Amino acid sequence: MTTVNSPYHRGEREAQERAGLRRKAEISGRAIRGTVPPVAAAFLTEQRLLVAGAADERGDVWATVLTGPAGFLCAEGERSLSVAARPAPADPLASVLERPARLGMLAVDTATRRRMRMNGTARPEGGGLLVDLDQVVANCPKYIQRRTPPTADSGTPSAPLAARPARVSRGDRLDDGQRRLLARADTFFVATADEHGRADASHRGGNPGFLQVLSPTRLRWPDYTGNAMLLTLGNLLVNPRAGLVVPDYATGTTLHLTGTARITWGAGRAGGPGGAETGRTVEFTVTGVTELPGTLPAGWSPPEFSRFNPPVPGAGSASAA
Repeated sequence: MTTVNSPYHRGEREAQERAGLRRKAEISGRAIRGTVPPVAAAFLTEQRLLVAGAADERGDVWATVLTGPAGFLCAEGERSLSVAARPAPADPLASVLERPARLGMLAVDTATRRRMRMNGTARPEGGGLLVDLDQVVANCPKYIQRRTPPTADSGTPSAPLAARPARVSRGDRLDDGQRRLLARADTFFVATADEHGRADASHRGGNPGFLQVLSPTRLRWPDYTGNAMLLTLGNLLVNPRAGLVVPDYATGTTLHLTGTARITWGAGRAGGPGGAETGRTVEFTVTGVTELPGTLPAGWSPPEFSRFNPPVPGAGSASAA
């Protein structure tokens, strides 16, 4: 298939070819914009959470979460996004975002299962960021667990706890508590970048147990069927460095991991709802760990699991909605 005017780089096209999705990807690629449409601008002003991913000075890729009240995200015209938040000082991306940086972003509303992906170049502006956008992509609601954030009248803080003293944990491997958090996780976010450092951030969700903890330095997860773009896998084919951020919605802690990822390509299986299981898996080798208490407001509602989540072998069933 011709690549004239294709929105994809060579790694993305290779991933689509390997998965047998090249033609479908070109159709899906029509949804990749360079501007923020009015409906998307309205969506952004309602959001309280933004996932961000970028490479640090060494080229290691990290992901983080920025939060604020509704309105902390605002489209500035059609090609820029204002973010009225910056990472906490102990965050792996704090120093990176003190200067211009390639940034991948995902605005996600778990209450409505809506999400919006944006990539561009960020620069500091006041106490926040101004991002000149290159790509804007609306993603489907698959695999998002419905949960609502705490509100000011619920008795639970409705803003991050960054001002409180926090015990930050760092290392190069997972401790027992971190492994337990990962083993019960139903959601994480992954950041990748191409060989030029152009970053991307994406959502991964499933029933608890879909993220397998193989050892203190190795994780594995299935790559479920999606929009056929394979932006994350395409980046990994040209740059294996990746970053994960795993939220603990009960406590407000976020677990940030950096390392390298390797794709295993397999024949698709029809065992999951809607044939969600592709046979592809990603194995992640951990090289850096940062655990940050108080990144998120604590006390989110229990999850309502997506009906698209495939069953996890050996795990108990989860109720879907």
